[in-house]
Amino acid sequence: MIRLLLGGAIGYVLGSRAGRERYEQIKRWSARAVDHPAVQGAAGVFRAKAGELLHR
Repeated sequence: MIRLLLGGAIGYVLGSRAGRERYEQIKRWSARAVDHPAVQGAAGVFRAKAGELLHR
């Protein structure tokens, strides 16, 4: 969830400065990055570690 918000905020700021076309390009790139298997795996590891810390 945090990644999504952070990516959206960065995309918004960069897109607003560079124009709509660049914003759409950044949005597509960030969507591909979030859907990448390596990112998904890292997110799973992060969730597991965070869950362990919260239960302590």
